[in-house]
Parts: sequence; C-alpha cells; structure tokens
Amino acid sequence: MRKDEARLTCVGDMVDDVAYMKRAIALAKLATGHTSPNPLVGAVVVKDNTIIGEGYHHKAGTAHAEVHALNQAGDNAKGATLYVTLEPCSHYGKTPPCALRIIEAGIAKVVVGSTDPNPLVSGKGMDLLREAGIEVVCPVCSEECAELNEHFFTYIQTGKPFVTIKSAMSLDGKIATFTGQSQWITNESSRRDGHLLRATHDAMLIGIGTILADNPQLNCRLTDTELSEALLDTSILDEPIHVHQPDVIILDSLGRTPTTSRVFEVENRKVHIFVSTGCPKDRIQALENVGAIVTVVESVATRKSKSTDIVIDIKKLSIDDILTNLGDFGYTSVLVEGGSAIISSFVETLNFDKVVTYIGNTIIGGTEATSAVGGRGFESLESSPQLTFTKTNILDNNIRIEAYRQGRRGTYVHGNR
Repeated sequence: MRKDEARLTCVGDMVDDVAYMKRAIALAKLATGHTSPNPLVGAVVVKDNTIIGEGYHHKAGTAHAEVHALNQAGDNAKGATLYVTLEPCSHYGKTPPCALRIIEAGIAKVVVGSTDPNPLVSGKGMDLLREAGIEVVCPVCSEECAELNEHFFTYIQTGKPFVTIKSAMSLDGKIATFTGQSQWITNESSRRDGHLLRATHDAMLIGIGTILADNPQLNCRLTDTELSEALLDTSILDEPIHVHQPDVIILDSLGRTPTTSRVFEVENRKVHIFVSTGCPKDRIQALENVGAIVTVVESVATRKSKSTDIVIDIKKLSIDDILTNLGDFGYTSVLVEGGSAIISSFVETLNFDKVVTYIGNTIIGGTEATSAVGGRGFESLESSPQLTFTKTNILDNNIRIEAYRQGRRGTYVHGNR
C-alpha cells in the first residue's frame, strides 16, 4: 500500500470512529435525567461497517450500555468493534464489570469517548481490555463526551452536585422592576430553553421568597418530542426522550413553606426542604405530613445587608452543608433558579460550576429594581469569580450566554480540561 493510500485509510477510520461515537452519544442522551447517580452512557457494536447492536444505560442499578449493545449483537459480536462514550467499568457494583463482559463477547477493538474519573475505574477498565489483547482507542469525541457527563464527573470527584445558576434579566442586569414585576422580562423562546435546563438536571433549587411570592409549580413543561428535538441531531437519531421532572429543593430556614404550595402537586418527584436548627418542630412535622423531606442544617454567621429579611433568612443556611447533603442523597446536578438572594448565596461562596443567563430585550434601570445577584458582593475584582464563556446564542431577540467558573475542581470536567 502506498503512503498516501495508508493515510487515506487512517483518515477514513477516524471519520468512521467519530460517526459511530456520535451515534453512541445520541443514544446516551435518551436517558437524560434518569440515570443519576450514574453517568449517561451509550454504546454501539460495529462489524464490517454495519451496526449490529446498540444500547444505552437506562437507570441506575440496571444493565449498562455495553451489555445492552452486546446482547443485541449476540454471537456476531466476536471480532467486532465496540464504541462506548465512557470507559467500561472494571468493578463489581450493582452489576458485574462491563470490561469482563466485553472480553467474554470476543470484541476485537474498543473505541472509548472519555476515561472515567471514578476512582473505582479511572483507567482500570481499559487496562483490563488491553491485557486481554483487545485494541483500545481513547479518546474520541472527548469534549462532547465530557460535556455529556459534566454533572457526573463533578459529582464523582467532589462528592457534591454540579451547580448551574440560571437567571433571566434585562440588558442592565435586573430581574424585576422596583414594584416587583418580572413577568416577562425574557421571551417564550428563552423560557422554553429554561425548561430544557430543568429537564437535564436532577433537581432545581429556589428560596422561600420565591415560594411565598409566586407559589410556582416548578415543573418541566416540555413534551417528550420537544426534548428530543432540543437534545438530538435527528439525522443521527430520531427518538423521543421521556421528560424527567426534576426534584425540588427549597431553602427555608424557618419552615414557612405553605403546606398547600403547588410544588406538592407534581407526582413522582421529591420535595426537599432545608431548614435551620431554629425551625419550629411543628413546622417540620407539618411539612413532612404533606410529603416533604425536611433536612436540618447548621446556620452560618453572615453580615446583614440592606436587603430584605428574606435575604438574611436564606443566607443563614450553610450552602456547603446543603450541597454535601445533596451529594449524599445521590444528586449529581442542581439548577439554581433564584431569586436574587439565593443566587448571591451561591456566588459569594463560590459554590457554582456553570452560569446560564438569558438577557431580554429591555432596560429596566433604577437602584431599587432587583438585580440578578443580590447581597453585598465582592470587595475587589481580584476576589470575584472569573468565568470562561463557552456559548452565546440569539433566541428570537433575546440573548443566551453560557459560562463556566474558572478554578473548579476536576480535571475531566467539560470546560476545565
């Protein structure tokens, strides 16, 4: 074979690897919102340039993606190539190691999207495969695979959920007028995109101020088809994604959430309420009686600002303790929806990973209008969190901005590699 022929063959193989890995990524997305605390994983088995088996991890405690794909391929898997978005596991958990299943199936080559930072895996899965004489290629489409599992990667390395702060504001950074009017600063396209964020996070977090002021239901109002259209390239895979309703987390130090709140109306989800040690026991009992999971956390000393008592109320709760508890509960991601006081409590303690901001096509103005981030703020520019902007989009005359906080823990985390 001439050198130019060999180079073309190599390029052709790489193109095929990318195409099949993109298929595996799309398959993984079919379980969006349903696998925590496990990652999203898709797998494709290919032989003679034909897909003979594919699958994805559906839910924690059930078969992994590789097993579904290999079962579909059957005996024909011998000598085939397996594409998988995440390094195959090598340990016994609720299911046997996928690496051993791959070896038993007689797979000749495994193409891996991303290594697994889980200390129980972290290279061991690929080592097992190589020791068995299987060719291993890694990484392929690594950035896409890292973004696919940025929630899990952060959780498995820190023990805490990945935190996304979402806000909708005017061009001058206001989320309400001085009279409190906020509906609607952004347009329908922005609000629909916000529901996509809800569908892709395990839980959403708000403060007692939002509960008392708006009595929201806090559900995801996308259809399965709308979610699929938003997440998938239909030229690669065109299947509906079952919408996941995120659990709700309320920071409410004194247990003031009304037992008739609309957050209790949505079925098949949990409502967590974090209260302080000073919360009256009868309030805790009343909330538990309507199905809330109430957790008492320590309060932390904070400087009083000129803001409302609601701000002071929320900021007494330790955000670190809350996130530690949520990690212990198995949450890999939390969407912080505010309002202003809640967002400031996460920003000032540097307890966030990502920011998604929607900017409406209006200017509100005024020193008494509510800003997106409340509190006292930072003393200096040097102490304020620095961001890396990754995406900007125009949504029907609104602007969507996405950024990651610099200095986050986790070398595998998307946007921090």
